[in-house]
Amino acid sequence: MNKPKILISGGGTGGHIFPALAIAGEIKHRYPDADILFVGADNRMEMEKVPAAGYRIIGLPVSGFDRKNIFNNIKVVFRLFKSLSMAKNILKDFKPQIAIGVGGYASGPMLKVAQKHNIPTLIQEQNSYAGVTNKMLANNAHAICVAYDGMERFFPAEKIVLTGNPVRSSLLQCSLSKEDARAHFELNPHKRTVLIIGGSLGARTINNSISEGLELIAAEDNLQFIWQTGKFYDEECRKALEQSSAKNVKQMAFVNDMDIAYRAADLVVSRAGASSISELQLLGKPCILVPSPNVAEDHQTKNAIALVKQDAAIMVTDSQCSQQLVNTILCTVNQEQKLNSLATNISKMALDHAAERIVDKVFEIIDKNSSSK
Repeated sequence: MNKPKILISGGGTGGHIFPALAIAGEIKHRYPDADILFVGADNRMEMEKVPAAGYRIIGLPVSGFDRKNIFNNIKVVFRLFKSLSMAKNILKDFKPQIAIGVGGYASGPMLKVAQKHNIPTLIQEQNSYAGVTNKMLANNAHAICVAYDGMERFFPAEKIVLTGNPVRSSLLQCSLSKEDARAHFELNPHKRTVLIIGGSLGARTINNSISEGLELIAAEDNLQFIWQTGKFYDEECRKALEQSSAKNVKQMAFVNDMDIAYRAADLVVSRAGASSISELQLLGKPCILVPSPNVAEDHQTKNAIALVKQDAAIMVTDSQCSQQLVNTILCTVNQEQKLNSLATNISKMALDHAAERIVDKVFEIIDKNSSSK
């Protein structure tokens, strides 16, 4: 194949961006000279993360609809029409062979315009409950790559390809033992370890619950904790820790070495975003999921329930977090049989080589489209 020209659109959260970068990385692995252009939403994290990974990105002024204040949507509609116009110009200038949508605001106008101009499109749905944008694009998409069974309730069955969600390859490459991974964080190599993660920005409910439970945690001398609080909550969580008697907690705003942190952990506490769940599945990590209530259509709760039904995770709702989370952690982490059962069951749900499967489909569509011209 001559130099492939591929457009990837979407973003807004790490759950959209990391799969997009994994897909781009697999394309570059096969075709190092591939020309890949990202299209994201202005002022969202993809405008930083994508260039840092070495790719070009154009930002659209698109934003989500405000469900609380309908008058704010006047601006939203204006931004949408401006984004559609910009998307048309991007297609005219870049001339991609395919447009890939990974969800998020920007993928809507970009893929809609691509479909209107007969550019093949592939969409990737990370969640067990499909997003609005992907549902709108589905009928005219050439393929829909999903990570869960039963997605024909949202999409045309003949277009669905079960691929799994691509994850950061670095997470799967850690060669350290569990003991060495704990030592990396200056922890006791022989104590059971709980990893608490709330994403790069943090999770208020999880952080508040841990802060409130620090004295209970301090009493568990056989346990230790890695507590990633996110940048917004770093200072207040650090102060709470300093004022407590908990000496068995390693708190930090960010965990730069997530592969090592996962390796160190016997139990993980996390939000229930699709990318996080895919990582936990591939790594076979027992987990307690606290779904964020602040996401469209409550899809994190649906993601978590899909695991709970398979006895592959424990769920604590956001509203019950303050009362239940710390006690659930302390009860679960000391049950060897429960940890082993959760690890076995979540591993069974893993779909590996997702990026490769998606890129296989991308080039299959490109080849078919080229031969039909």
